[in-house]
Amino acid sequence: MSQPTILGLSTRTAGVMMAFTAAFTALMAFTYEATHEQIAASANDEKMKLVTEVLATDAYDNTLLDDYVQLGPTHELGLDHGGRVYRARKAGAPAGLLLEATAPDGYSGNIDLIIAIRPDGSVNGVRVVSHRETPGLGDYIDPKKDKDKKSPWIGQFSGLSPAAQPLDAWKVKKDGGQINSHAGATISARAVTNAVARAARYAAANRDRLFGAATGASL
Repeated sequence: MSQPTILGLSTRTAGVMMAFTAAFTALMAFTYEATHEQIAASANDEKMKLVTEVLATDAYDNTLLDDYVQLGPTHELGLDHGGRVYRARKAGAPAGLLLEATAPDGYSGNIDLIIAIRPDGSVNGVRVVSHRETPGLGDYIDPKKDKDKKSPWIGQFSGLSPAAQPLDAWKVKKDGGQINSHAGATISARAVTNAVARAARYAAANRDRLFGAATGASL
Protein backbone atom coordinates (compact mmCIF):
# COMPACT_ATOMS: atom_id res chain seq x y z
CA MET A 1 0.00 0.00 0.00
CA SER A 2 1.38 3.38 -0.96
CA GLN A 3 2.14 6.20 1.46
CA PRO A 4 -0.54 8.57 0.05
CA THR A 5 -3.14 5.83 0.54
CA ILE A 6 -2.15 5.40 4.20
CA LEU A 7 -2.35 9.16 4.78
CA GLY A 8 -5.68 9.30 3.06
CA LEU A 9 -7.03 6.46 5.19
CA SER A 10 -5.78 8.18 8.35
CA THR A 11 -7.41 11.45 7.32
CA ARG A 12 -10.70 9.73 6.58
CA THR A 13 -10.58 7.88 9.92
CA ALA A 14 -9.88 11.11 11.79
CA GLY A 15 -12.76 12.76 9.98
CA VAL A 16 -15.13 9.94 10.87
CA MET A 17 -14.08 10.12 14.52
CA MET A 18 -14.56 13.89 14.61
CA ALA A 19 -17.98 13.55 13.03
CA PHE A 20 -18.92 10.83 15.52
CA THR A 21 -17.75 12.97 18.44
CA ALA A 22 -19.69 15.99 17.19
CA ALA A 23 -22.83 13.90 16.67
CA PHE A 24 -22.52 12.29 20.12
CA THR A 25 -22.00 15.69 21.78
CA ALA A 26 -25.02 17.10 19.98
CA LEU A 27 -27.11 14.09 21.03
CA MET A 28 -26.07 14.47 24.67
CA ALA A 29 -26.88 18.18 24.59
CA PHE A 30 -30.29 17.46 23.07
CA THR A 31 -30.99 14.75 25.65
CA TYR A 32 -30.05 17.10 28.50
CA GLU A 33 -32.25 19.88 27.17
CA ALA A 34 -35.11 17.44 26.70
CA THR A 35 -34.88 15.86 30.15
CA HIS A 36 -33.43 18.34 32.67
CA GLU A 37 -36.75 20.13 33.17
CA GLN A 38 -38.45 16.78 33.71
CA ILE A 39 -35.75 15.75 36.21
CA ALA A 40 -36.06 19.06 38.06
CA ALA A 41 -39.83 18.71 38.19
CA SER A 42 -39.50 15.17 39.54
CA ALA A 43 -37.11 16.38 42.25
CA ASN A 44 -39.57 19.09 43.23
CA ASP A 45 -42.36 16.52 43.39
CA GLU A 46 -40.30 14.42 45.79
CA LYS A 47 -39.61 17.47 47.95
CA MET A 48 -43.30 18.35 48.03
CA LYS A 49 -44.19 14.82 49.13
CA LEU A 50 -41.99 15.31 52.18
CA VAL A 51 -43.30 18.82 52.74
CA THR A 52 -46.91 17.64 52.82
CA GLU A 53 -45.95 15.07 55.45
CA VAL A 54 -44.71 17.78 57.82
CA LEU A 55 -46.98 20.69 56.87
CA ALA A 56 -50.53 20.44 55.53
CA THR A 57 -51.13 22.18 52.20
CA ASP A 58 -53.97 24.24 53.67
CA ALA A 59 -51.59 25.74 56.23
CA TYR A 60 -50.07 28.06 53.60
CA ASP A 61 -50.96 29.67 50.29
CA ASN A 62 -47.61 30.75 48.84
CA THR A 63 -45.48 28.77 46.40
CA LEU A 64 -43.42 27.18 49.13
CA LEU A 65 -40.43 25.86 47.22
CA ASP A 66 -39.91 29.27 45.59
CA ASP A 67 -39.93 31.12 48.92
CA TYR A 68 -36.64 30.29 50.57
CA VAL A 69 -33.38 31.64 51.92
CA GLN A 70 -30.02 30.02 51.32
CA LEU A 71 -27.90 29.30 54.38
CA GLY A 72 -24.15 29.05 54.43
CA PRO A 73 -22.47 26.52 56.73
CA THR A 74 -24.73 26.47 59.80
CA HIS A 75 -23.44 24.53 62.79
CA GLU A 76 -26.73 24.74 64.68
CA LEU A 77 -28.47 22.77 61.93
CA GLY A 78 -25.56 20.44 61.24
CA LEU A 79 -25.20 21.90 57.75
CA ASP A 80 -21.48 21.84 57.01
CA HIS A 81 -22.08 22.92 53.43
CA GLY A 82 -25.16 25.06 53.95
CA GLY A 83 -28.78 24.39 53.06
CA ARG A 84 -32.16 26.03 52.67
CA VAL A 85 -34.97 27.28 54.85
CA TYR A 86 -38.37 27.44 53.15
CA ARG A 87 -40.94 29.99 54.37
CA ALA A 88 -44.63 29.08 54.52
CA ARG A 89 -47.02 32.03 54.49
CA LYS A 90 -50.78 32.43 54.59
CA ALA A 91 -52.32 35.67 53.39
CA GLY A 92 -48.82 37.12 53.65
CA ALA A 93 -48.38 36.23 57.32
CA PRO A 94 -45.77 33.74 58.59
CA ALA A 95 -47.21 30.22 58.73
CA GLY A 96 -44.12 28.12 59.31
CA LEU A 97 -40.47 27.48 58.60
CA LEU A 98 -39.21 24.32 56.94
CA LEU A 99 -35.60 23.74 57.81
CA GLU A 100 -33.13 21.37 56.25
CA ALA A 101 -31.01 19.89 59.04
CA THR A 102 -28.53 17.09 59.62
CA ALA A 103 -27.95 14.98 62.71
CA PRO A 104 -24.22 14.22 62.37
CA ASP A 105 -24.14 11.64 65.15
CA GLY A 106 -26.31 8.83 63.90
CA TYR A 107 -25.12 5.29 64.53
CA SER A 108 -23.99 4.95 60.90
CA GLY A 109 -23.34 8.58 60.05
CA ASN A 110 -25.39 11.58 59.00
CA ILE A 111 -29.18 11.60 59.24
CA ASP A 112 -30.69 14.27 56.99
CA LEU A 113 -33.97 15.79 58.11
CA ILE A 114 -36.66 18.26 57.17
CA ILE A 115 -38.32 19.96 60.14
CA ALA A 116 -41.41 22.17 60.09
CA ILE A 117 -41.59 24.79 62.86
CA ARG A 118 -44.74 26.82 63.46
CA PRO A 119 -44.57 30.58 64.09
CA ASP A 120 -45.08 29.95 67.82
CA GLY A 121 -41.94 27.79 67.90
CA SER A 122 -43.68 24.43 68.17
CA VAL A 123 -42.86 21.51 65.88
CA ASN A 124 -45.40 20.72 63.22
CA GLY A 125 -43.63 17.66 61.87
CA VAL A 126 -40.29 15.95 61.21
CA ARG A 127 -39.23 13.58 58.45
CA VAL A 128 -36.02 11.76 57.68
CA VAL A 129 -34.79 12.57 54.18
CA SER A 130 -31.87 10.15 54.10
CA HIS A 131 -29.96 7.93 56.53
CA ARG A 132 -27.77 4.84 56.78
CA GLU A 133 -28.99 3.49 60.11
CA THR A 134 -28.98 -0.27 60.65
CA PRO A 135 -31.90 -1.97 58.84
CA GLY A 136 -34.37 -3.51 61.25
CA LEU A 137 -32.79 -1.80 64.26
CA GLY A 138 -32.15 1.94 63.99
CA ASP A 139 -34.06 2.64 60.80
CA TYR A 140 -37.37 3.00 62.69
CA ILE A 141 -36.63 6.75 62.69
CA ASP A 142 -37.91 6.66 59.09
CA PRO A 143 -41.70 6.14 59.05
CA LYS A 144 -41.39 4.18 55.81
CA LYS A 145 -39.29 1.63 57.71
CA ASP A 146 -41.07 1.88 61.06
CA LYS A 147 -43.14 -1.26 61.70
CA ASP A 148 -45.64 0.75 63.77
CA LYS A 149 -47.64 2.31 60.96
CA LYS A 150 -50.43 3.60 63.21
CA SER A 151 -48.11 5.52 65.51
CA PRO A 152 -44.65 5.85 63.95
CA TRP A 153 -41.82 6.90 66.23
CA ILE A 154 -41.16 10.17 64.36
CA GLY A 155 -44.68 11.35 65.19
CA GLN A 156 -43.68 12.10 68.78
CA PHE A 157 -42.26 15.44 67.68
CA SER A 158 -45.49 16.80 66.23
CA GLY A 159 -46.86 19.43 68.61
CA LEU A 160 -43.76 19.48 70.79
CA SER A 161 -43.50 23.06 72.04
CA PRO A 162 -40.88 25.02 74.00
CA ALA A 163 -43.78 26.78 75.70
CA ALA A 164 -44.81 23.47 77.27
CA GLN A 165 -41.37 21.97 77.72
CA PRO A 166 -38.06 23.86 77.72
CA LEU A 167 -35.81 23.03 74.77
CA ASP A 168 -33.13 21.77 77.15
CA ALA A 169 -35.53 18.97 78.08
CA TRP A 170 -36.08 17.78 74.51
CA LYS A 171 -34.26 14.49 74.97
CA VAL A 172 -34.85 10.76 74.76
CA LYS A 173 -36.08 9.17 77.98
CA LYS A 174 -32.73 7.48 78.55
CA ASP A 175 -31.25 10.98 78.83
CA GLY A 176 -34.01 12.28 81.09
CA GLY A 177 -36.43 13.54 78.45
CA GLN A 178 -39.82 12.40 77.16
CA ILE A 179 -39.02 10.97 73.71
CA ASN A 180 -39.31 7.20 73.52
CA SER A 181 -36.70 5.09 71.78
CA HIS A 182 -36.42 1.43 70.88
CA ALA A 183 -34.36 -0.81 73.11
CA GLY A 184 -30.90 -1.36 71.69
CA ALA A 185 -31.26 1.47 69.17
CA THR A 186 -31.12 4.63 71.25
CA ILE A 187 -28.29 6.27 69.31
CA SER A 188 -30.43 6.86 66.21
CA ALA A 189 -33.31 8.29 68.24
CA ARG A 190 -30.97 10.46 70.31
CA ALA A 191 -29.34 11.90 67.19
CA VAL A 192 -32.68 12.88 65.65
CA THR A 193 -34.09 14.22 68.92
CA ASN A 194 -31.08 16.42 69.57
CA ALA A 195 -31.14 17.69 65.98
CA VAL A 196 -34.81 18.64 66.30
CA ALA A 197 -34.11 20.52 69.54
CA ARG A 198 -31.25 22.42 67.91
CA ALA A 199 -33.43 23.27 64.90
CA ALA A 200 -36.23 24.56 67.14
CA ARG A 201 -33.72 26.69 69.04
CA TYR A 202 -32.28 28.05 65.78
CA ALA A 203 -35.76 28.85 64.42
CA ALA A 204 -36.71 30.70 67.61
CA ALA A 205 -33.52 32.77 67.57
CA ASN A 206 -33.67 33.61 63.86
CA ARG A 207 -37.40 33.67 63.08
CA ASP A 208 -37.70 37.35 62.17
CA ARG A 209 -34.48 37.37 60.18
CA LEU A 210 -35.49 34.28 58.20
CA PHE A 211 -38.97 35.55 57.36
CA GLY A 212 -37.74 39.06 56.62
CA ALA A 213 -34.97 38.17 54.18
CA ALA A 214 -35.52 38.58 50.45
CA THR A 215 -36.46 35.44 48.54
CA GLY A 216 -33.34 33.56 47.50
CA ALA A 217 -31.11 35.68 49.75
CA SER A 218 -27.99 34.13 51.25
CA LEU A 219 -27.69 34.36 55.02
